[in-house]
Amino acid sequence: MKRLLVFLLLSIIFTQCIAVKSKKTTFVTTENTLELKEDFKRPKLMIGIVVDQMRYDYLIKFYNKYGDNGFKRLMSKGYNLENVHFNYIQTYTEVGHESIYNGTTPVNHGIISNDWYDKFEKRSVYCVDDMRYETVGAKTGGKKSPHKMLTTTILDQLRLAQNMEGKSIGISIKDRSAILPAGHTANAAYWFEGGNEGKFISSTFYMNELPNWVTNFNNSGKANEYLNITWNTYFDIDTYTESLPDNNEFEGIFKGKKTPTFPYNLAELRKENNNYNLLKEVPFGNSIVTDFAEATILGENLGKGNFTDFLTISYSSKEYIGNKVRVNALEIKTT
Repeated sequence: MKRLLVFLLLSIIFTQCIAVKSKKTTFVTTENTLELKEDFKRPKLMIGIVVDQMRYDYLIKFYNKYGDNGFKRLMSKGYNLENVHFNYIQTYTEVGHESIYNGTTPVNHGIISNDWYDKFEKRSVYCVDDMRYETVGAKTGGKKSPHKMLTTTILDQLRLAQNMEGKSIGISIKDRSAILPAGHTANAAYWFEGGNEGKFISSTFYMNELPNWVTNFNNSGKANEYLNITWNTYFDIDTYTESLPDNNEFEGIFKGKKTPTFPYNLAELRKENNNYNLLKEVPFGNSIVTDFAEATILGENLGKGNFTDFLTISYSSKEYIGNKVRVNALEIKTT
């Protein structure tokens, strides 16, 4: 089962818009008219962040390894919900994403798994596949849309409330985790196409060609840079006492490596692990998503207009790593 932990649930305000407060609301009666006057500033940019397979107990288990401005700050100064439950049984990735962003359950939003058997089409279907559209930015990987989702998300409702003003964009290293949270009315969704591409791509559902800033990002060589370094522990390996020993019987092994142990020479491993696809299975997959999120904010001028923009970010490399090495591996703590 894949579990999700939401750290910044649909309401993180970026940079100067860290908090939204209504200072004062008053009602003034003038000539039989009730006028509402609000001292209220709408947020310029909202950011929703989901970390796939980030179990709640990791916050406590690895607490001493976190920095003061990361999870510790969120736990002490944000809302730390300790008794939240899923009211459905399939906690696969996209089931959780949709339940978070549209506030209902699979029986209503229709995303019952990542893949499922469609009794009408008499075949297995993937939650975002849509053959009506084409790939934008690469040779393959972009025939996608949110059409299987039966409800709107909070991003859809925000755009409707603003008469389709403001921008809504979803990004992730996974296609489904970029597409579905952003909703049906999103201006764009971008995800990472691995293999020999190593690019962020999209679908003709959103656009006919990538914006220049996306092309520039893809041509920057960042993906290649991340796969030419060594993945090692951040602290001394002997201090990681919360996990099982490095090299335990429950771990999977990358092709080209004899044991599941640190360090990981990514420049060598990429040769036998489908090249850029390896980036999804190491912590630097999250790093490049962060880089792309920053490029998105700058390239789209998010937060600079008169309406509220919304950016969704899904960090999925922890899930890929967790599926390979399992939940108590030392590698989990370095993601």
